[in-house]
Amino acid sequence: MDYNKIALDTPDLLAMLKQRGLQVPNEQEALDILSVISYFRLACYFRPMEIDKRTHEFRQGATLEQALTLYSFDTILRDKVFGAIGQIEVALRSRVNHHFSRHHTPFWFTQVDMATDGHLFTEHLSSVDRELHRSKEEFIKEHFERYDRPSFPPAWKTLETVSFGTLSKLYQNFFDKTDKKAVAADFGLPQHEFLISWLESLTVLRNLCAHHARIWNRRFALKPQMPKTLSGHKWLTIFSFPPDKIYPQLCCIAYLLNAIDPHNAFANNIQKLMIDYPSIDATALGFPKRWEQEPLWRVE
Repeated sequence: MDYNKIALDTPDLLAMLKQRGLQVPNEQEALDILSVISYFRLACYFRPMEIDKRTHEFRQGATLEQALTLYSFDTILRDKVFGAIGQIEVALRSRVNHHFSRHHTPFWFTQVDMATDGHLFTEHLSSVDRELHRSKEEFIKEHFERYDRPSFPPAWKTLETVSFGTLSKLYQNFFDKTDKKAVAADFGLPQHEFLISWLESLTVLRNLCAHHARIWNRRFALKPQMPKTLSGHKWLTIFSFPPDKIYPQLCCIAYLLNAIDPHNAFANNIQKLMIDYPSIDATALGFPKRWEQEPLWRVE
């Protein structure tokens, strides 16, 4: 079937929503909103109010305000998550540099014999090279003005310019399991496989946040490993949650932040957000019953 729909102007979009049964008490306010937030960005927040997913007809009493409440909640959650992953990223750079560069050469990331997979090594080094030469950091510019060889600055400079995804891949493909385990231990994890799994899922989540994508009610293809016991810091006792929703990833973030900064406010921020938005269905995020009583989330 060929796509033959045409673009609709904002008033036409509003008329379409009203025709489907959406209640709009203030049309001018609705037009102003639709002029700065596109219809298809809001569409996923309309879905819980639809009684027909094909025709997109709304149930009785559905309002634009209800969709905007979900949108606002998702925006705040996304900001909290993005900032938290940023803290984890900075700490990961520090710990990888500390262990890998002290025990090996400052240029370990350029040496194929320090990678478990040579093909992935080539891909990762190409990513490092691209990201390094996109960098506008003064310390990178000064390095190349002073030094001609090797072709890369040492890891403690270069890794400051690479993405979270590239950094995670370098960690995963490093050959020395002892050093990888040492990095994981710094985050309170007994095995490096747990940290690899968490970093993979958080990289996807971080990129969604960076592009302002929906994380509320999203199902994730990558699911972090959730060990039943962790002795490094406060963890979970309830595991009756869907593995492909955001809740387990929020748990990973909270745990890692507790290792980085025991006085961080992430658990408190999530608790407060859920209190500030009582209409939000926590199960859409994968939260189990009595989640707020978990040791990980209990605010003292």
